[in-house]
Amino acid sequence: MSSVLGVDPGSRCTGYGIIHDGPKGPVLVTYGTIRTESDNFPERLKQIYDGIYRVAKEFRPQEFAIEQVFMSKNADSALKLGQARGAAICGGLSAGLPVYEYAARAVKLALVGKGSAEKSQVQHMVRFLLGVSEVLPADASDALGVAMCHIHTRQTHKRMALPPGARR
Repeated sequence: MSSVLGVDPGSRCTGYGIIHDGPKGPVLVTYGTIRTESDNFPERLKQIYDGIYRVAKEFRPQEFAIEQVFMSKNADSALKLGQARGAAICGGLSAGLPVYEYAARAVKLALVGKGSAEKSQVQHMVRFLLGVSEVLPADASDALGVAMCHIHTRQTHKRMALPPGARR
C-alpha cells in the first residue's frame, strides 16, 4: 500500500495531510498548515512550494492529491488561489510525486456521500474515518479529505478492473 499527500491550497494558509493506505484502512501519518508570512505575493508562493517540498521529502509519500480551484465571484482571489495551487503542485512534482486533482464536490461525495455537503460534515467524517479525537485545523482537515478521496477513488478503480484474461 502507499501513502498520499493531500493538499488544500491557499495563498495565506495551505493545509496538508498524509494518510497511509493500510490493509486495515486509512492511517493518519501527519497533518499541518503552511502559513505564509510575507506580504510579498511571490515570496508567499515560494513559501508554499518550499513547505510542500519539505513535507514530501521528510515523509516520502508515493502520491500527491490536490483540490482543484473552484470558480469564485472575486477574480483576483481565484487567480491567487490558482497560483498558490500551482506552487504546491510544483513542490510535489519536484519531490518526484505523481499529481492527482479532485474537485471539491468529488471530495465531499467520497467522504459524505453528498457533493453539496457542508464543510463541517467533511471535517467530521475525516476525524471519524481516521479515528482522530482532537479538532483538526480546517485547512489540514480539508487536505486530509482530499487524500482520502484519492485513496477511495484509487480503490474503486482497482475493484472495477477486470482480472487478467477476462473479457469485456
